[in-house]
Amino acid sequence: MQSQTTFSLSFWINATRAINNYSPVYARITVNSKRANISLKRKVKISDWDSQKGKAKGNKQENRLLNRYIDLVKNRVYEAYDELVKEKAFICAQSIKARFLGEDNEEYSLLTLVDYHNTQMSESLSYGTLKNYFTTQRYIKEFLNKKYKNQDIYLSQLTYRFLVDFEKYLRSYVPEDHQKPMENNTVMKHIQRLRKMVTLAYKMEWIDKDPFIKFKPTYIKNEREFLSEEELQAIIEKEFEIERLTIVKDLFLFSCYTGLSYIDVMNLTEEHISIGIDGNRWIITKRQKTKNSLKIPILPIAETLMNKYRWHIKTRKTKTLFPNISNQKLNSYLKEIADLCGIKKNLTFHMARHTFATTITLSNGVPIETVSKLLGHTKIRTTQIYARVIERKVSEDMIALKHKIGKSTSSKAI
Repeated sequence: MQSQTTFSLSFWINATRAINNYSPVYARITVNSKRANISLKRKVKISDWDSQKGKAKGNKQENRLLNRYIDLVKNRVYEAYDELVKEKAFICAQSIKARFLGEDNEEYSLLTLVDYHNTQMSESLSYGTLKNYFTTQRYIKEFLNKKYKNQDIYLSQLTYRFLVDFEKYLRSYVPEDHQKPMENNTVMKHIQRLRKMVTLAYKMEWIDKDPFIKFKPTYIKNEREFLSEEELQAIIEKEFEIERLTIVKDLFLFSCYTGLSYIDVMNLTEEHISIGIDGNRWIITKRQKTKNSLKIPILPIAETLMNKYRWHIKTRKTKTLFPNISNQKLNSYLKEIADLCGIKKNLTFHMARHTFATTITLSNGVPIETVSKLLGHTKIRTTQIYARVIERKVSEDMIALKHKIGKSTSSKAI
């Protein structure tokens, strides 16, 4: 956001390049701690330079002329900054320098593009999504340092070969911590984010051609893991003596019966509970991730869980419907719950949303169009990934079809 831009201008000399005790003079533009230097093509005697004021000392004719030129440069740099602000253009040290030198057509760099995207999207993207872009940015920086032995490259240097090399780098990346190497779809997600940023640069005419034209992402379709009725019932019936496990169990079950994601459960307040079209209580809110509207009738078990924490000490303080716990801790405690309940699956909080889509709704005959609305999906295709994994429902539908065909068709007629 432009309101957060910090801009300063200073003048300095580089004594290491002094010849016969005369040093070149530079202007330094600093924006958000990033610098760009401009050579003034002038020199000053080192002993005549006032580093505090950024000017030459004394009344020598050459020093007065230098100070006059410094004032002129200062005015022109500030004019360049003001022009960019008025144009709502991207402001960085390099863009101000380019405007001052009349080189506005100067090439933009890859990391300038990444910074621009992340700054412009900071208000429209959720914090979680923005964090993913920051992670991609970190991998880009590491790749540039390793592959090009450089901190940045121009956008014109982005080629199909660059993308192939970046993909190879991500696939071979070995984390220093306990994390596992990236799986195929994780690699593709980083490539996808880079693609969105490069497409932005192409639309803004920062580059003449899109290097992604020939690049084809290869996603592996994974089945979404969910809990069966038996596994879900095992969690419902399990009693815990430790309060933190009880809270995590209740949060997980609430998501299983509403389809809400972690952050949307954490953000729920009484303001999000309204009387729906049928006269019953509904959850009416928006998904933080996509800002899509959610209207979910409250099932009895979800209502019971909400009432359970109405007067809890933590919810009274936060004014939320449930105690707030970090997603990391939730998933860690869910591993304990899975072990205690004899569940072999990798239990995560997001699995509750998958369970709602499959075991709770689709498996019980709720039309996929309705499930799509309940999940806040804008496209039915997004919801269809759940429908493909319900083998029992497919079996039941086929048995019903056989029964129907059996009544209308006589085997004797064949």
